[in-house]
Amino acid sequence: MTVIVSTLLSAVLLLFGTGLHPLSWLTWLAPLPVLWLAPRTSGRAAFAAASLAWFAGQSRMWPYYLGTLDVPPPVAAAIIAGTALIFGLVTLAFRRLLLREFPLTAAATVPAAWAALEYVLSLALPHGAWLSLAYTQADVPPVLQTASLTGPWGITFLVMGVPSVLAAAAAPRAAGQWRTLLAGALVLVLPLAYGSWRLRQPHDASPATVAVLGTDRPNDSIHVATPEGRDLLRRYAAAIRGTGRADTVVLPEKTFIANDRSLPALTTEFGRLATERHQDIVVGLVLDQAGAARNTALAFPARGGAPVRYTKHHLIPGLEDELEPGTGLAFLSPGHGLIICKDLDFPSLVRDYRKSGAAVLFAPAWDFTDDAWLHSRMALVRGVESGLTVARAPRAGRLLVSDPYGRVLAERGTGGTDFAVVTASLPEHAVSTLYTRLGDWFAWLCLLLLVPAAAGRGLRLRPQTDNR
Repeated sequence: MTVIVSTLLSAVLLLFGTGLHPLSWLTWLAPLPVLWLAPRTSGRAAFAAASLAWFAGQSRMWPYYLGTLDVPPPVAAAIIAGTALIFGLVTLAFRRLLLREFPLTAAATVPAAWAALEYVLSLALPHGAWLSLAYTQADVPPVLQTASLTGPWGITFLVMGVPSVLAAAAAPRAAGQWRTLLAGALVLVLPLAYGSWRLRQPHDASPATVAVLGTDRPNDSIHVATPEGRDLLRRYAAAIRGTGRADTVVLPEKTFIANDRSLPALTTEFGRLATERHQDIVVGLVLDQAGAARNTALAFPARGGAPVRYTKHHLIPGLEDELEPGTGLAFLSPGHGLIICKDLDFPSLVRDYRKSGAAVLFAPAWDFTDDAWLHSRMALVRGVESGLTVARAPRAGRLLVSDPYGRVLAERGTGGTDFAVVTASLPEHAVSTLYTRLGDWFAWLCLLLLVPAAAGRGLRLRPQTDNR
């Protein structure tokens, strides 16, 4: 009965503490029941409980993977079942270390293993850091600031570390419970203190403003040469005129389709509008040239001249297989970079922008309604990691402007048939972060922390008294 109850508790907590709409406080508790169970039952039962809890806890992602993203069923099963099996193996390692009376090593192994797993998956899969637990804490500002030091991996370490410490300290015949709790408290309190201090730092707004504009309609990209495309162009031009005197206006991803013959109609309209209104205008479109189609952002400078072009680097497998990926960075003006939707799932690309002088990223995007909150928060976390502002304009999503500390400056959903718009003042400067300078150092530290766990050894807080 204890095994069943522990499994169900963790499953329910994971069900509501992870996924597309997580409750941030539940994430910290979710692993605790099965970790508490691990030293109190057999290895087989501990593995089964942890694996089943994780698998059940991710069950709400099935419709999203299979329906919304059109992920092949074997791939979706590999993601959910694979992570479930790994969580079971991590729980087995936790149990083994506790029974050998290495509580500190056990407590560190669970968060280190999960942070390391997220990092490895971000390199191995075409989705970047999409699977990170860090986004569950995107609306908890003191916790979120840890990303400026460690990237998302440090937040995952904290979220998984708290239940691991509690379970290790509560284990039967545990050695040095208070020392384990003290070490865990320090690991938690120090980042929270840093986060609270960081949020008190002054950060003034500049006179520059940005407006992000989006809608749920149309449901697909429209060729600018068609009557529907010309009408959409007219409607967007009218919507831009309704944004007031914002210095920059950002439109969604793949709003139009254009080729060599039809592109002048688009560039003429938006180029004229930009110079007339003294506004930089960023437009997302599919640009078909020289036999290759690319997901492109065109930025029309208020000063006039040729538009700046950026091509999306990271394309969605299956949904964008017909498109050619881009390379390189693009700047509308000094400090003002261009990026597109899924590119914000990749911490290294945003870090490259910051190293190249970006203080703000203008991001046309396209979400899938259900993932609107999650994808907006992934962009927000990228801004905290690299210390810059993100202005994200999705279709079927959440318009968002966030500052270098992850504070939401403006936000609104795009639901309905009309245009939605939000306007915000841009922060005066970007912020220097340790993560920008050192990159994924913490992920490598987590990999190093797994060496003692792999050897089944660590720091013993008292002499071993039995040979369990």
